Amino acid sequence: MAGADIGIDLGTANVLVYVDGKGIVLQEPSVLAIEKNTKTVLAVGHEARKMIGRTPANIVVIRPLKDGVISDYEATEKMLKYFTERIVEKKGFGRLVMPRIMVCVPTGVTEVEKRAVEEATREAGAREVYIIEEPIAAAIGAGMDITLPNGNMVIDIGGGTTDIAVISLGGAVVSDSIKVGGDKFDSAIADYIKKKHNLLIGERSAEKLKIEIGTAIKDDEEQFMNISGRNMIKGLPETIKISSREIAEALEDCIKQIVVTARTVLEKTPPELAADISTSGIVMTGGGALLKNLGKRIEEATGINVVVADDPLSCVAKGTGSSLSSLDLLEKGGAFKRKKK
Repeated sequence: MAGADIGIDLGTANVLVYVDGKGIVLQEPSVLAIEKNTKTVLAVGHEARKMIGRTPANIVVIRPLKDGVISDYEATEKMLKYFTERIVEKKGFGRLVMPRIMVCVPTGVTEVEKRAVEEATREAGAREVYIIEEPIAAAIGAGMDITLPNGNMVIDIGGGTTDIAVISLGGAVVSDSIKVGGDKFDSAIADYIKKKHNLLIGERSAEKLKIEIGTAIKDDEEQFMNISGRNMIKGLPETIKISSREIAEALEDCIKQIVVTARTVLEKTPPELAADISTSGIVMTGGGALLKNLGKRIEEATGINVVVADDPLSCVAKGTGSSLSSLDLLEKGGAFKRKKK
């Protein structure tokens, strides 16, 4: 039944689905468009994301996950069911034998939050459900051999959370999670432009600024980008030029929180594992790892080399799916607890 194994990176910003033997088969935004009165799902994923900020009063666009956990259970269940059915039909798993599904959650989520993820996944049609913490999945997906008695450190910066862990022998020795990620970056940029330029911009515009000219260092080579929004004083559309230094200033508080948390995790790490990490370095995964110069900021604060994993966006999904082949070892290391339907 290995061919029926599915790993789901149930992220605040995106859902990625990994199928054993096939790789990443689906990558869609974690967004639904629902008709208010009938509760009918009108669009999911990319199509729903296009509707953000553009819908009439009878249609609401929902992001059912906030800060890495379920904020709208019913919407999450509908979204998971939609994506799972697409994969099952597309890959021909068969309707009678549904897949085993491993889903990742941020470090430090409560048992209630874990149960919500489990139940939503079961309702979506999983035969067996397993839960794994994001930094473990990220480390596996980044190609680390976490089964050895060596210290590995991973910083996974997702849409809703940043999860940091030191991993050895299949489990997290020291870990922490903060509610800072790509979404917080976007809102920080939008808030900064609102306060400094009296301009209201949407989350998609803020994300574009982050991707195009975002940086974690203020004195980096300056870049510029035009952005349009609504002037708060005039009430009319306006286009202004924003610099990369302004984006760095807007993101400074978020960057500091990530850097401080990374240092704190290192300070709590046993000496032998800390020595391993000083040699092997720190690996960053997740979409936030792509922010220019973020690794450099962490290097300056820790004195340890930081590298961005290959294809950082898909590391968690890859690791989540691959981990189904090492259930016994990971359970022994405390990476997850086995729970079946």
